[in-house]
Amino acid sequence: MDQELATMILIMSMASLLSILWLVWMLTSKGPNPPLPPGPPSLPLLGNLLSLDPELHSYFANVAKTYGPISRVWLGKKLGILITSPALAREVLKVNDTIFANRDVPVAGKEATYGGNDVLWTSYGDQWRMLRKICVREMLSSQVMDSFYSLRRKETRNTVKYMYNHVGSPVNVGERMFLTMLNVITGMMWGGTVESGDRERLGIEFRQVIIEIVRYLGMPNLSDFYPGLAPFDLQGVKRKMKILAKRFDVIFETMIEQRRKINGEDEYKDLLQFLLHLQDRGEYSNPPFTITHLKALFMDMVVGGTDSTSNTVEFALAEIMNQPEILRKAQYELEMVVGKDNIVEESHIKKLPYIYAIMKETLRLHAAIPLLVPHCPSESCVIGGYTVPKGARVFVNAWAIHRDPTVWEKPLEFRPERFLDYTSNEFSFFPFGSGRRICVGIDIAERMFLFLLGSMIHSFDWELGQGKKHDLTEKFGIVLKKKVDLVAIPKPRLSNPTMYE
Repeated sequence: MDQELATMILIMSMASLLSILWLVWMLTSKGPNPPLPPGPPSLPLLGNLLSLDPELHSYFANVAKTYGPISRVWLGKKLGILITSPALAREVLKVNDTIFANRDVPVAGKEATYGGNDVLWTSYGDQWRMLRKICVREMLSSQVMDSFYSLRRKETRNTVKYMYNHVGSPVNVGERMFLTMLNVITGMMWGGTVESGDRERLGIEFRQVIIEIVRYLGMPNLSDFYPGLAPFDLQGVKRKMKILAKRFDVIFETMIEQRRKINGEDEYKDLLQFLLHLQDRGEYSNPPFTITHLKALFMDMVVGGTDSTSNTVEFALAEIMNQPEILRKAQYELEMVVGKDNIVEESHIKKLPYIYAIMKETLRLHAAIPLLVPHCPSESCVIGGYTVPKGARVFVNAWAIHRDPTVWEKPLEFRPERFLDYTSNEFSFFPFGSGRRICVGIDIAERMFLFLLGSMIHSFDWELGQGKKHDLTEKFGIVLKKKVDLVAIPKPRLSNPTMYE
């Protein structure tokens, strides 16, 4: 709080000059163009910063209820545009997709990804197209995912075994799902390179670093709202993120050095070996694919591939524990398809429509990336009859759209049945974004969610500890989390103990 007060005093000391600049901008923005979207009253210089609620997804939803499906807030000098309807989401993400294909890169994002040289934050253009092509064709294609099935199976079975070894005892579900996803992701990246003991140690270190990185990525930062103050790094976000990124960089460099020592292997054991060969051969030369790009893509995989999927599994299990009839329906489907004398395999997934509906309903009610990753128009344009200026930070509130009562019947209820015969336009439900900047990791996210959740509810019944109550409260961040960890007690359902090995 003291730091915030000192920051505000410093900002107000610059009030005279910045007020004039702000007024000039407001005057020059008027003219033949449509006006800016409506929004809550704002203060000169500070905008709406003092009234922001930390739970931005619900705060922005409330602003939309008052000012309409396209509205605005002032984040200091940064204009935020809020999109809160399927029709306007379509205008942004489809009709004007090219204009909105850029990102408004926060200081934390730039520091975490080697200057924004990853597929998530890099500007729309030749470099982004090259990185996306590598992700979609070379790293995360269906063929590559199929080749890593044994790894996913091994880690999922290890998690089942862990739960079985803790039968009757409380287990932190989210923590275990996180470590499972982390083992899968790092196993894909360099699983054939290091010994298992090192891998376990790296897993513990990675979890601590990822939690901090995600926290800083979602933290409001004055350096983003007042670019003139960025060199001062008043909240220390840049400095702290640089330290965290360096810890990753040391690990990446170590893995790269180890893999460089292995020569003459034609069969690729992991993504690191493949990408190093890709870089050495120079197949992507205009622009070139560099080691910096490789490390930035790995950063995307580690940060983006662990937290969101593990949180979604945790929300799903909490919701179906809260409604035992849903859990029974899901277990009955698994018994019909898998059988109680067998274990869940990925080959069963396509035959489990109710489990798939549970996944979709979880992503609807608890959107993994509630405001998506903010878009930034490359030129001023008109959306919904209002001007959206070049360089604004555009928040598409998927969380609010997924709960819109004009689109969804009883939207606050968890009802997987709504997705058994779901037919609607893509902008009523788009948990992975849409358009050019749609998430590249949809395949692995869905495979791991379905495999993990199916295995957990087929192998175990679940209950809370005595006197415990369900708490489904959300905590906002760039990735949505449960405010209170789900700690549940597993009880074995399968009769043969060998199926827990």
